[in-house]
Amino acid sequence: MAAAATPLGFIGLGMMGLPMARSLLRHGRALVACDPSEAARDALSEGAGAGAVRFAATPAGVAETAETVVLVLPDSKAVAQVVEGPGGLLAALRPGHLVVDMGSSLPAETRRLAAAAAERGAAFLDAPVSGGVAKARDGTLAIMLGGDDEPCARAEPVLREMGAPPIRTGPVGSAHAMKALNNYVYAAGLLAAAEAVRMAEALGLDLHVFTDVLNASSGRNVATETKLKSDVLTGRYAAGFQLGLMRKDLETAGSIAAETGLDAPGLSLCRALWAEAVEKLGPRVDNLEIHRFLGQRETAPR
Repeated sequence: MAAAATPLGFIGLGMMGLPMARSLLRHGRALVACDPSEAARDALSEGAGAGAVRFAATPAGVAETAETVVLVLPDSKAVAQVVEGPGGLLAALRPGHLVVDMGSSLPAETRRLAAAAAERGAAFLDAPVSGGVAKARDGTLAIMLGGDDEPCARAEPVLREMGAPPIRTGPVGSAHAMKALNNYVYAAGLLAAAEAVRMAEALGLDLHVFTDVLNASSGRNVATETKLKSDVLTGRYAAGFQLGLMRKDLETAGSIAAETGLDAPGLSLCRALWAEAVEKLGPRVDNLEIHRFLGQRETAPR
């Protein structure tokens, strides 16, 4: 296929990155990838067509072959290491290069790295996603996209192979800001739903009927619609998004509150509760285990 003629760089084959890379392969892309995990590299190679995947030892090695490089990394610290660390992308960037950060990064850091890339004639965009592992597997992610018009237009065909047409959010850094604020709103809705379920349970109410009432009424949100019956009431807790990553996104939202000088007490409450939950349950459990955490907390003194 024509798309396979020019390889696409892909760095980060974790829980989200691996299915996103596989989605690109299904669309006929050839990938030059980089990830320290041998298991992740083997998983990407498995089932791929002949010559569809090859690996570079360093991020710089990816940029030496691919003009467009997608990053799917856990946080800004990891992005900075990949871009600026030993063997990093920055030293290999040249005019015409396009770097697309599809993780959830700090907006201020994204703007800083974009400026560093621009000094070398390259473009750096932010394109975080929403939808979790299931939509990453299906190639149906919601994607936000921040940056100038010309590089965004170049990135869109690639992004459409991993999800819906991207929503343009404005200048570079705006997409990461909107993603963090979106996840705060989700976390607040999930917290309210989990607390309400715990109270309904204590009253002896039918929790399935209560969920139906929420979803037919003004309390409806994405957590009540897609998570309560399948994952919370069953104790399955398998939404595919880690508790620690939710805490990280809430901290990013907190950095935005600090940057803007806005007092956000609801956000402060969510940050405190998620920090406590991560301390008690660990960062790798599913974010829906906030419901289990609430059940384990000591009852507040009356």
